[in-house]
Amino acid sequence: MHRWLLAALSFAMAIPAHAETLYVRAGRLIDPETGTVSAARLLRIEDGRVAAITADAKLPDGAKVIDWSGFTVLPGLIDCHVHLADTGQTNNVAEPLLHSPMEIAFMGARNARTTLMAGFTSVHNVGSFRAYADVELRNAINRGDVIGPRMSAVGAYITVPGGGGEVTGLSPEVAIPADMRVGVVSDAADTTRKVNLLFQNGADSIKLIATGAVLAQGTEPGQIELTGEEIRAAVDVANARGSWVTAHAHGAAGIKLAINSGVRAIEHASLIDDEGIALAKAKGVWLDMDIYNGDYIDDVGRKEGWPADMLRKNTETTEAQRGGFRKAVKAGVRLSFGTDAGVYPHGLNARQFKYMVRYGMSPMQAIQSATTSAAALMGWSKDVGALSPGHYADMIAVAGDPLADIAALETVAHVIKGGELIK
Repeated sequence: MHRWLLAALSFAMAIPAHAETLYVRAGRLIDPETGTVSAARLLRIEDGRVAAITADAKLPDGAKVIDWSGFTVLPGLIDCHVHLADTGQTNNVAEPLLHSPMEIAFMGARNARTTLMAGFTSVHNVGSFRAYADVELRNAINRGDVIGPRMSAVGAYITVPGGGGEVTGLSPEVAIPADMRVGVVSDAADTTRKVNLLFQNGADSIKLIATGAVLAQGTEPGQIELTGEEIRAAVDVANARGSWVTAHAHGAAGIKLAINSGVRAIEHASLIDDEGIALAKAKGVWLDMDIYNGDYIDDVGRKEGWPADMLRKNTETTEAQRGGFRKAVKAGVRLSFGTDAGVYPHGLNARQFKYMVRYGMSPMQAIQSATTSAAALMGWSKDVGALSPGHYADMIAVAGDPLADIAALETVAHVIKGGELIK
């Protein structure tokens, strides 16, 4: 069976069948597809999908109704850069080694539930130190064993030895478990083998560590780690399997190398230059820029005594990233909503919205980054990111008006996923 068909079946299994018809009354409905807002709308949901949207009206006797007439309603939000199936960031570089795969599974279940309750009904999980922890979490959610968002999982990081996707900063005598090194590659041929292995074991998409990382000791954000040949090898395998590749890349040269090698998106893009912005625009590549994250790292990292080189690298990239974000917005580059949740506590994802508005987006553009744009990046536009008929009935309700104050999205009152009331 072709991989794309397997992925489609897996995605479809994420929502149980709903035989009954459900109606949702929305006081105000934000439509990110058209960039418009309508008052007093009625959504009819059948089999977990939106069947129709009309003006509010009298309903048949006995109709099942969820009354959100006092709320602003919009599609469920999408975060394209999370780490659900892993430990949080601490001041201990050995933290990933202190938790068993079984403990990581329970952590992932907790983080998935927290994320869904915060209004994020779909996520791109872009890596776990324990290989396939995110794949198993996705499967548990799809089976109904765990409450959580729809997930696209990458299985493991594709990284060079000692690179930004490795557990680093330890004594050379410390042995790293094999399941933490599944995606370590030595050349293009090895990349082809490892990427195929990830797909064979259930990955939906691929995450490359193209440059050094802020939160990995012994690596520098501006340093290129994967070669163009290695990046293209990963892209070729993904394309052949109907999938796609995103690349962690901070440095300007690494960003341009990854774009020219065929990736669909760039994570972080902290030190992007004008040439890189123009290249992303020309090639239709998404930038997934976590512009809230730097403040959290600086604040909590200093209070908790995170390693000094991590704090230095964060200082060197934070404001540069925000300047690049502002330029990218102005240039009309595709921008998705990605937070790096897991570095900071899960459930706080929506804190990034006000940063996106502060650095150049309108509130509607910020909402679109986490709905229609994010869905397009993930290849899920037919199913999520909007509430027009045919889409899954993934929606949230907030008490305020996020178009007047985007921070309203930080407090989500209600959540529906696939026509099922979650919160």
